[in-house]
Amino acid sequence: MGRKTYSLSAVAIGATASLSFSSADGAEAFAQNSDSPMQAAGTQPIDSQAVETPADGIEIVPQETVFVSEEVVQPLPGEGDAAEIPESDIAATSLPELVSMIPQEDRMSEEMSCLAGAVYFESRGEPLAGQLAVAQVVINRAEDSRFPASYCGVVYQRAQFSFVKNGRMPRIRTHTRAWQRAKAIARIAHDGMWESPAGDAVFFHANYVRPKWSYRKQRLAQIDTHIFYR
Repeated sequence: MGRKTYSLSAVAIGATASLSFSSADGAEAFAQNSDSPMQAAGTQPIDSQAVETPADGIEIVPQETVFVSEEVVQPLPGEGDAAEIPESDIAATSLPELVSMIPQEDRMSEEMSCLAGAVYFESRGEPLAGQLAVAQVVINRAEDSRFPASYCGVVYQRAQFSFVKNGRMPRIRTHTRAWQRAKAIARIAHDGMWESPAGDAVFFHANYVRPKWSYRKQRLAQIDTHIFYR
């Protein structure tokens, strides 16, 4: 797949704080076909290490899901909290390099927090390309009339992401580099700063299961332990 190339100016860096990243253990949850009311076989329970006490992290509480009958281009509430980085100001030759250049966002809108949360719980142990692909699936679904019209709506849609329990996202270890990296990946995906191998995928699952719906979908890519479809 192709990629975009960018270069980070001092002005863009001065507008926001810096972001660090590193690896962390991955979650084994996966997105599944929205036609099925049940989660696909093979879904694993959330790692207890991903759930922290209130003092260690934040809890994202979903708002009411909104469905639409056609594709939408959605403005995200609170996006003024962080300055958008002009494409002309960034020049990265690899995705890891680009992630290292993304300014840290201490404040995020609820929508961006939902997107970053999906990356964190679904793929924080995956390579960066795999994390970007998961973010791309959430974005693609939000732009597809078959799914809710917002990132939070997609993430909290019933029986789609197994890390969501009782309509809530587990507490995030916000002090970890894995969370900082997930936020950077969410920003890169949202702003279209790097092309994902997942393309226009709207479904994915772990490679150790084979849900029935996968036979009816077009396979687009496999990145580490996740297989992506449209």
